[in-house]
Formats: sequence, structure tokens, C-alpha cells
Amino acid sequence: MTKHVLLNNIDHQDTRVIHYFGPEFGDNLHSALVFPTEFTELQKEYPILLRKDDPQGAYQAIALLGFAAAENLYLNNQHATGWDALYIPASIEKGPFLIGFQRSGALQDEKPDAVVHIDMAHPKVSSAQGQQLFLAQGGNSPYLEHISARLDTIHQGSVLAPVFYKALEQLELVEAVTIEFTLCTSEKVRLTGNYCINEQRLATLPAEALVQLQQSGFLPLVYAMVFSMSNIRHLIDRKNNSLRQ
Repeated sequence: MTKHVLLNNIDHQDTRVIHYFGPEFGDNLHSALVFPTEFTELQKEYPILLRKDDPQGAYQAIALLGFAAAENLYLNNQHATGWDALYIPASIEKGPFLIGFQRSGALQDEKPDAVVHIDMAHPKVSSAQGQQLFLAQGGNSPYLEHISARLDTIHQGSVLAPVFYKALEQLELVEAVTIEFTLCTSEKVRLTGNYCINEQRLATLPAEALVQLQQSGFLPLVYAMVFSMSNIRHLIDRKNNSLRQ
């Protein structure tokens, strides 16, 4: 049961949030929803793939974290935050926080303002331990400023995503991909239902299409997806290392 409330420095002066990642907090996910606004950072650590909830549905991007249900190969209790990577997907790092919208005036056609909400029933919310949200004088703590930036990444990314994915489809840059490999235990793994960038199609795009992608700011995102695929090998290594231990 969730309990979303508007965050403020009066009601939540003593509220703290545990900035640690582990199965006990529900972070044992085999994939995380990600957004184009974070692709350039994600591609350094994770494979970025596209998925559809149904064949006629819209694409969503995910960072692959594991190969089985409830398997997050980036969780590691030897690390201070419990996460073995320099960058954590915003949808996970945000923890109990989310963006809400409210109108500052009485006009119905007025564009609502984005505000921060917090789920007080989230397991990372505490009054005894964790990161402080507000300073003694009432201002935002550095941690809350960081989380606000992560929420903005999600908000801006959710607006950009459908436009970007539509552009990929129009240029026929998306293709289905099957990920197959054999573990050190001789167990075979086969993942289906994912999509990636068709590199052959990308290499033969007409010059005007490349210019269009560049001018729209999409070309670096396309290449981030391409480069991220090399992280599948690193993820397999993580899996094998976990099996050996």
C-alpha cells in the first residue's frame, strides 16, 4: 500500500531516506525502465534495449540488470550503496520519490507545476536513519537536490522518449534481437522479446536522415544504444562470477 504525499520542509523536516540498494528494498529487478535523457551515462555500464508490452504497443527502453526474474547483478553488499556501478538508473535511484503536478493558480487551463511527492509507506523512508531531506534552516539538502535532478531526468525523458522512438521506427532503425549464451555451468540462456539498433541500417542511412538525427539531438542517443550492447558481455561475466562464488 502506497502513501503518496506532497513533500514539504514542515511535515518532513525529520524524514530521512535510506540511499542503499538491496533485495530487502525491492531493488532485485532484472531490468529497469530508463529514459533517453540518461542514455549517455547508462551506456557506460548497462545494455540498453527496447521492449514492448504488446506487439501493437509503444516502445520503452530498459537497462538490462540480470538474466532471470529478481536477478540484479549490480547489487553488491560490499559497496557503500549496495550498487556496483558508478551510475544508477534514475527510475531506481529515485526510491520513494515521484513527480506530481499541481496548479499554482485557479485557472483550469493553466499548465500545472511539477512538484516532488514522497511515498511515506516506502521501505526506504525512515525517521531514524538515512539521508536528510531538509537542512535545519528549511532548505533542501544536497541529497534532495540530487534526487530532484534525477526526477527531472525522468520527467524530461518521458516527454522525449515517444518522439525519439517514433523517429527510430520511421527510419527503420529498430530490429528484434535474441541474446543467447552459455554460462560457466554449461547452462544455456536465451532472451527474447528485446529490440536494439539495426547497425547495418544505421550504416547505410542517407545523408539527409543522418543530418535530421543530428539536428534533433537523437544521433548521440542512437550511438549510445549501439555502444551499450558491449555491456552484455560484462553482464555475462558478472553472472558467471556470481555462480562461481
